[in-house]
Amino acid sequence: MKITIKRYSSEPEIREEFVDYQVEMVDVPLTMVLNEIKTKQDSSLTYASGCRSSICGSCAVRVNGTEVLACAHKPKDGDVVEPIRNMPVIRDLIVDNDKAMEFNSIARAWSSHNSDNIPVTPEEEKVNEVQSDCILCGACYSACPVYAVNGEFIGPFALTRSWRYVSDVREQGSKEKIEAIQSNGIWDCTLCNECVPVCPQGIAPKQDIQMLRSKSGILGFMDPNFGSSFGGGGLDFGAPVF
Repeated sequence: MKITIKRYSSEPEIREEFVDYQVEMVDVPLTMVLNEIKTKQDSSLTYASGCRSSICGSCAVRVNGTEVLACAHKPKDGDVVEPIRNMPVIRDLIVDNDKAMEFNSIARAWSSHNSDNIPVTPEEEKVNEVQSDCILCGACYSACPVYAVNGEFIGPFALTRSWRYVSDVREQGSKEKIEAIQSNGIWDCTLCNECVPVCPQGIAPKQDIQMLRSKSGILGFMDPNFGSSFGGGGLDFGAPVF
């Protein structure tokens, strides 16, 4: 089986190339193939691998242009493996996700409520059960086309995590969280749906962003570009309809 891997290094000089490898392995996870190449063919190959159980998210890569977890994907002959997009490449399949993770802070994607003595029903727990499963692998971030024009876009996984807390019945700081995602946030999303099929946890950031837009309308926020589309006349038609 032939596997092609995009190699990148900046030392001692910038090098970027596609390298072919032949491995005698079938029906095994990509992580095992990468381990085989590194231990028996090319010790300089660099990649990330953690839990090997689709939990830590550290092994996210792109295969044939689609984001996958290397520990879950079983490669086929001719597969092309690349690092995920929209993050600086450090070496080979390793990327620097520091800036991407900072968007969680910008979106205030954490709990700010005091849950003491606030009862939660089983039904209320299920409202954000799926969103709570986000493993921060960056697959949705990589698939998002908005970064081609706006590198400050808060992004799908941070917005999904924002909805996880905004939708919590115990959350007392919802308006502050909604306010934090107005700029470079929910209105900058094109709702293209590219983030949905690549999520290994079955989360749909597009739908979460739509819910955040609806919540924004309820709280009195609206798309800042909405008025300008009518000639900048400052018209206010109330909450947007979805």
